[in-house]
Amino acid sequence: MQTTLATSNQDITRAERPPARGALASLALATLLASLGTSIANVGLPALAQAFAAPFQDVQWVVLAYLLAVTALIVSAGRLGDLAGRRRVLLGGLGLFTLASLACGAAPSLGTLIAARAAQGLGAAAMMALTMAMVGEAVPKERTGSAMGLLGTMSAVGTALGPSLGGLLLSAFGWPALFLANVPLGLLALLLARRYLPADRPAAAQGAQRFDKVGTLLLAATLAAYALATTLGRGRFGPLNLGLLAAAGLGAGLFVLAEAKAASPLIRLAAFRDPVLSAGLLTSGLVMTVMMTTLVVGPFHLAHALGLNAALAGLAMSAGPAVSALTGAPAGRLVDRFGPVRMIGLGLAGMATGSILLAAMPLGAGVPGYVAPLVVLTAGYALFQAANNTAVMKEVRPDQRGGVSGLLNLSRNLGLFTGASAMGAVFALATAAADVGTAGPAAVAAATRTTFAVAALLVLAALAIAAVSRRRAARGSSAS
Repeated sequence: MQTTLATSNQDITRAERPPARGALASLALATLLASLGTSIANVGLPALAQAFAAPFQDVQWVVLAYLLAVTALIVSAGRLGDLAGRRRVLLGGLGLFTLASLACGAAPSLGTLIAARAAQGLGAAAMMALTMAMVGEAVPKERTGSAMGLLGTMSAVGTALGPSLGGLLLSAFGWPALFLANVPLGLLALLLARRYLPADRPAAAQGAQRFDKVGTLLLAATLAAYALATTLGRGRFGPLNLGLLAAAGLGAGLFVLAEAKAASPLIRLAAFRDPVLSAGLLTSGLVMTVMMTTLVVGPFHLAHALGLNAALAGLAMSAGPAVSALTGAPAGRLVDRFGPVRMIGLGLAGMATGSILLAAMPLGAGVPGYVAPLVVLTAGYALFQAANNTAVMKEVRPDQRGGVSGLLNLSRNLGLFTGASAMGAVFALATAAADVGTAGPAAVAAATRTTFAVAALLVLAALAIAAVSRRRAARGSSAS
């Protein structure tokens, strides 16, 4: 009898495995597309400036419109998925992303292109928030870490693939191909998602709770103001940046007041009392600030301190995304085997080691002296990301997965914006030059060490937050 039951269970597992793989494939492809949408357009900015006879200050909105839409609306998209059905909203996001990609490729003017990119970013917000949220429904709980590692890998692949693929498409077919390439991939992701993703539960689809429109507007305005404050001026703060920061602060205060009074809030403020969630969001923001440092500082160090040309500098910088892509899936398996708590600590320790090595790197170490610590730093990041996402999402109530996933992705985006602005400013100040481009090799190398010393302090702060969170969670579980 037991043998019969065991055989029956194995048959059921085998029967369920293809749909689970199909569901995970659709989520991975959606993650790849959202990441590709971020990175592929940058390489086309000079061509767009020429095609539309527009200055760079105008053309950069092709990138900013996408990033602003994602950042401002990702939490709202996740919460909408919780209320209206995650599968339904994800399918809508994929459809919008695909149609907007088509509109981008056919845009007759720069204004139309920017509007289409904003719509593309809205679709990507739903894709980013809900792919992670649907992992709990697509794969068994004991394989959550592996699934999170795969999504991290696809995100890194999209980031690494964007510039090279964009360059090939641009040279072969012109700038519309940068966006039209997303259309067949988007259609494939849409077909896979419709075929394999589990249907929404009735409780999620009926939308018993009302969507918090006031909270959504306040949060979107607040996040847009902060993102613009940290983006405009390329790290040089002026009156406009300060005004936008003040507006973001005011918006944050109004948002907290509105959420405290809302019957069905966009974000339940009481959720931040959960030590795992609050620590996961804080450490994610700090870690992404550090990772953005490698993208801000790396090109200057490789070009101005080490004298590499653009091709060799790009090759050296690709080591980071390549390591992240290669280590994402193995990191997920380690999380499943040893648990997320240990792997969070190990990942942060690896990041701290890499940052300290970069802070101590002498100019004479050359390219290997920069790339080797970068590999350590990025491998630690891949492990941290898989473990942190698993720790936060594994115990979240099913009806809150979309909102929490949106918060996790929001913390990453805010870390990227903050890193680009704050760490870029640290690097510029450390060169002691009026223009970083005119600083000598020794000054640039010294500024690189100073900036990564600050980055190491941020990682150590993340380690301390994770340790305190673990003790608080342990006390809470023992008390209950």
